[in-house]
Amino acid sequence: MGQTYQSTVINAPVEKVWQAVRDFHDMSWAPNVITRVEVVGDKKGDEVGARRVLNDAFHETLLEVKDEERTFRYSINDGPSPVSKADVSRYVGRVQMRPVTEGGGTFVEWSSAWERNDKATSEFCHGIYVALLADMKKSLER
Repeated sequence: MGQTYQSTVINAPVEKVWQAVRDFHDMSWAPNVITRVEVVGDKKGDEVGARRVLNDAFHETLLEVKDEERTFRYSINDGPSPVSKADVSRYVGRVQMRPVTEGGGTFVEWSSAWERNDKATSEFCHGIYVALLADMKKSLER
């Protein structure tokens, strides 16, 4: 099984960061990475089963949203190589936020796992998630 893990600390309250990120259809917090979000179907961005296509390439489905834990999980159903359905299966990403007690910031973790351990997939995803977290930090810090 392949996997990747990234994290950051954002100098903003966890409630603010969670509210900005929890809507699966709103990625306005990542303007330098995500240039287009196409909503697929009629589910709201906080409903399990919500689907989207990012940058005309990544087909994703929301699997779980837990407000009390400030976490959501999603699948990548298809995308460019090395995350296409021909390259990987059972790709699940997870974003979790926790309050930082000293200073009132937010600790954000972004991890994912998939079947077929492939170094190219890990490197590809790691770079994207690092860029997403950097954009999140830039957009949401006080």
